[in-house]
Amino acid sequence: MTNLLKPRLPMSAQRNYSFMVSGGGTGGHIFPALAIADALKKRYPNAAIHFVGALGRMEMEKVPQHGYKITGLPISGLNRQQLVKNLSFPIKIVKSITICRFLLKDKKPDMVIGTGGFASGPLLWQAQLSGIPTLIQEQNSYPGITNKLLGKKAKAICVAYDKLERWFPAKNIIKTGNPIRESVLQPLPEQPAARAQFGLAADKPTILVLGGSLGARAINQAIHAQLPALLANDAQILWQCGKLYEKEYAPLSNSQISVKPFVTDMNAAYAAADIIISRAGAGTLSELAVVGKPTIVVPSPNVAEDHQTHNARAYADKGAAILLPETNLGELATIAQRLLHNHDESIQLANNLKSLARPNATVSIVDQIERLLK
Repeated sequence: MTNLLKPRLPMSAQRNYSFMVSGGGTGGHIFPALAIADALKKRYPNAAIHFVGALGRMEMEKVPQHGYKITGLPISGLNRQQLVKNLSFPIKIVKSITICRFLLKDKKPDMVIGTGGFASGPLLWQAQLSGIPTLIQEQNSYPGITNKLLGKKAKAICVAYDKLERWFPAKNIIKTGNPIRESVLQPLPEQPAARAQFGLAADKPTILVLGGSLGARAINQAIHAQLPALLANDAQILWQCGKLYEKEYAPLSNSQISVKPFVTDMNAAYAAADIIISRAGAGTLSELAVVGKPTIVVPSPNVAEDHQTHNARAYADKGAAILLPETNLGELATIAQRLLHNHDESIQLANNLKSLARPNATVSIVDQIERLLK
């Protein structure tokens, strides 16, 4: 009788599915992959999930930290600056394809999921050749070369932007949005307490500066050069300068400036801010849309396919952010001060940004995986 009263999982959740997930090189590919894996585990508790990444890249550390096993491939992206370094590229490709072929035979996945980056290429290509269904999650408004090639035979391409029919079969595109960290979906803490957490005054207008975990040299230099103008009218700054620039900028911390190499509690940082200055990575923009604060985006010009500029323009065209190219960073303080004091403009930007939020993106992606499994 006791067993009859226990809640029963649906048959789909009881089945022992096997999934392989690949995507790496940068956090923009790794964190969506981890979010999808976590959501798959919730829906299919008995599922086996195995990651594939690139040796020496950050996924080899981040994925095991999240409790998943990963196989590293001896692969790297093409070096566009020093072409001579590409001489070993064909050998790396052949070795990686061979490893993936054996992995697929061993793991026998029901589906292979790719989130972009060169590490996902050999695995998804071999899966497609073997007749194993593949799903791609494309974070950017301008796809990278790996996803462009693989998208032609993928069963579904989950995207966050419009007008990707130029690169993928229209019938297989599903607009789900980008996976977002669970922590960002939680309610933000109270603003005064959040500011106090970073040693800032509870009642002063606050600018949050985000340059990524390693830091953005151009943004850091602009902030440093324009500090007096940024701090005008009693403003204060919470400045994530990046680990590479900690020694250079951390000594600037005082009662009006809180400099951190890396911010671990992003919810508190978002809560503390009145306006945000940020890079334009796809995952970051998706998080910022959920947060809904007036944002100045400064795309990095040093990424493949210049995808950050494409991402930023997609938001700016909808009045959801102010696009400021690195070449115009001299205007940063003027724009920041304007947003702090022009409440109508700030409210409009914030509302437009919130309208683009897709907080249920990860669940929607797993819904597509379930549809394909059936």
